[in-house]
Amino acid sequence: MSLVSLQDVRVAFGGPPVLQHADFAIERGERVCLLGRNGAGKSTFMKVLDGTQLPDSGAVVKLGGITMARLDQEMPPVLTGSMFEVVAEGLGERGRLLTAYHAASLRVSVDHSEAALRELDRLHRALDAADAWQLHIRVETVLEHLALDPEARIEHASGGRTRQALLARALVCEPDVILLDEPTNHLDIDAIEWMEEYLTSRGLTLIFVTHDRAFLRRVATRIVELDRGRLVDFGTDYDTYLERKDAMLASEAKSWEEFDKRLAKEEVWIRTGIQARRTRNEGRVRGLEALRVERSQRRERVGTTRAQTQDAERSGRMVIEANAISFSHGPKPIVSALTTTIMRGDRVGLVGPNGCGKTTLIKLLLGDLEPHGGTIRHGTNLEVAYFDQRREQLDPERSVFDSIADGADFVTIGGQPRHVNGYLQDFLFPPERARTPVRALSGGERNRLLLARLFTRAFNVLVLDEPTNDLDIETLDVLESLLNAFTGTLLLVSHDRAFLDAVVSSTLVFEGKGVVREYVGGYTDWLRQRAVVAPPPGAAAPRRADPVVASASPSAKKRKLSYKEQQELAALPDRIAAAEAELAQGYGSLADPAVIRDPVVLATLRQRVVELEATIPALMDRWEALETIVSESAPS
Repeated sequence: MSLVSLQDVRVAFGGPPVLQHADFAIERGERVCLLGRNGAGKSTFMKVLDGTQLPDSGAVVKLGGITMARLDQEMPPVLTGSMFEVVAEGLGERGRLLTAYHAASLRVSVDHSEAALRELDRLHRALDAADAWQLHIRVETVLEHLALDPEARIEHASGGRTRQALLARALVCEPDVILLDEPTNHLDIDAIEWMEEYLTSRGLTLIFVTHDRAFLRRVATRIVELDRGRLVDFGTDYDTYLERKDAMLASEAKSWEEFDKRLAKEEVWIRTGIQARRTRNEGRVRGLEALRVERSQRRERVGTTRAQTQDAERSGRMVIEANAISFSHGPKPIVSALTTTIMRGDRVGLVGPNGCGKTTLIKLLLGDLEPHGGTIRHGTNLEVAYFDQRREQLDPERSVFDSIADGADFVTIGGQPRHVNGYLQDFLFPPERARTPVRALSGGERNRLLLARLFTRAFNVLVLDEPTNDLDIETLDVLESLLNAFTGTLLLVSHDRAFLDAVVSSTLVFEGKGVVREYVGGYTDWLRQRAVVAPPPGAAAPRRADPVVASASPSAKKRKLSYKEQQELAALPDRIAAAEAELAQGYGSLADPAVIRDPVVLATLRQRVVELEATIPALMDRWEALETIVSESAPS
């Protein structure tokens, strides 16, 4: 039975409906990811589910007695108390009892009076009676894994820390349904991976919005997309969703093209001369009027973000050389004896927990900070552009238009002048939005605006500090393509594992106590290289493997491919390409109305699609295995 469902729900705010004829239901234990463009209405959908936003029509049906908790993108205007109090508040009356006990235990640590001890004992017995000790452990566990200081005051916390506390509050109460809007924002990779395990191991029922594709792949059991007011249930994993979405859009485009041809033909007929008007029949006229109404109600997709980098004159071959640099904040070492060289065209990712010093290292490498030890040398002709994590480069009181070129009407892009309004439309800001003050923009819109401002400049060194927060997945894909086409040098700070894998060629990893090591490849490559090697009995404790994978022992026998395996390896790329082409064609056919109406053809096609979905990964694995044998048998 569904815990909560929407039935023919409609919500509009004066423009096109945010939700139109929306139907949705979630069963216990499902983890549904809601996808959609920035501004599509995902947050509104969440508010409708928990009753914060009432629909204009339709019904929201909830199973009697279910509880819901929501992490919103927008933070409450007033929050007070310690982190422990804020998080425990999500547990209701028992949470307030926990808070009182926590405060009393802190008092006893400095006040050993009889009254303080009696109060602590009273609260101890009250917790026993309420069976709340397990909840106390749960609060402390969530605080620890999100790296929140229980005694820190939330009034003095940064926006990121406040959001983490609100996330912790939503998680600890473990309601029947949890609604999470961009839960990975401001979390480091360790915290994200802990949350993935927390959400998947407890059988929780979850509806979440995220741009983090690695999180999505790990957590979601089902994918629903909100597109132009319509909820489309894809009910599958993310990679299959992408393929089926492409097939659906292609089918929609073909259907619209055929509709437009029919409408154009009828418009020509209605405008012909006297003879045609004499023979005109009223049924055909009514049909044309219906076609016009249908065309006027069509909602086109908002275009994709379009951008290009403007490469400055090439830098020297060596960009940055760090020799045994060290830097500390008081007694805390940030970087200890780091030596690295960044060459022109390198794409370097920085990975580490929040607060470890990634931004500090960026400033050291760029020369904005002086190292306490060691030296840093810069190459020639460096033109640096910096994407700031905190968006301090945007004046909140300026308009979107004025933020691009400091009030000028034109910018130069690719050597050609462009009007700012036209340029802003490439980043999905229509002219009516161009006069909006920056303070009124959403997080995703601010990130897009900062990218638009950044790309008006020519540069050959690009520094991006957490650029992916709040961006929708389609914009992330565009940014990935843009960075992969960039010929200069890239320094990237990110907690988005899929983004790191797609963009960087090497990774600087903060491993604690000032140790920063360099690894070849992205995040997944680092995971493989950092594997812990178990020592023999009596040996020293396990250690991380060296960044460079050791070569095989010279005495190890190197196997070579047989003739049959060589023939198989040569044929595999064509077999995989043919299977992928057939699968793409199958997805397109599944969206064909003629196929859907024929149950026999539909069943056969579905079976073939399932076979291909299993065959292609098996062929890829076989290809990789044979290639591994070839590489290992090659002379060193």
